[in-house]
Amino acid sequence: MTSDVSSSPVAVVTGGARGIGLAIGRWFLAHGQCVALLDIDANTLAQSVAALDDPGRLLALHCDVSDPRRVQSAVEAIEARFGRIDALVNNAGVAVFKTIGETTFEEWRHVLSTNLDGAFLCTQACVPAMRRTGGGSIVNIASISGLRASTLRVAYGTSKAALIHLTKQQAVELGTLGIRVNAIAPGPVDTAMAKLVHSVAIRSDYYDAIPLNRYGTTEEIAEATGFLCSAAAGFINGQVLAVDGGFDAAGVGLPTLRKNADHDEAQRQEVQRLGAGV
Repeated sequence: MTSDVSSSPVAVVTGGARGIGLAIGRWFLAHGQCVALLDIDANTLAQSVAALDDPGRLLALHCDVSDPRRVQSAVEAIEARFGRIDALVNNAGVAVFKTIGETTFEEWRHVLSTNLDGAFLCTQACVPAMRRTGGGSIVNIASISGLRASTLRVAYGTSKAALIHLTKQQAVELGTLGIRVNAIAPGPVDTAMAKLVHSVAIRSDYYDAIPLNRYGTTEEIAEATGFLCSAAAGFINGQVLAVDGGFDAAGVGLPTLRKNADHDEAQRQEVQRLGAGV
């Protein structure tokens, strides 16, 4: 173990090679913590770690979180390097966007094994290390799709809904050990993947449905995750924080009704302006 980091908190982030996971890793590094990034994409992980350029506080591990043996091996490597684990962010996830009839059982199992089994296995493996240092924090990265159903998300949405309930189960059982567990449910986030798969029409639909009229950023998800892992959130346990610009609160969010409301407000302001003789 490197002496200058031996007393620093240690955060484990799965799916840390890109996007939200990488942003979360950056947040922990920026706040003086050591970070272990796990990802199944070894090449992208290596490139990201090289760009971060912090070898003393950073450990990259090629890991399939759905494989119990590889998860256990990764956690042992983290303990051997840093000597402790204080935070775990279960961010690794995959998606298949197909209808119920078109989704194969193999695709269903692939999504569930990564998004749900992975969080179960990583938590199970990290808890003993957390107990030895008196507790810790776990954040499961769920999705707004786990709170509300949507088109073509039978596997993805179901996995995230199950992850939200797993969060509550974990919070109840692990809270007595000093380990808090919460979930974040991101709405649409402006990742490289979203830019590839979301057409102009889809982005427009999301803008209409989100009261803040934009996508979230990976940094905003990282800030929320960091907060839940911090002492400032010391009495928050078993909760789901939707970081979604108001997407879930908007319900059906009919675009036509919103446009009418905006038009009515513009008319009201114009009447006031004319009345004031501006």
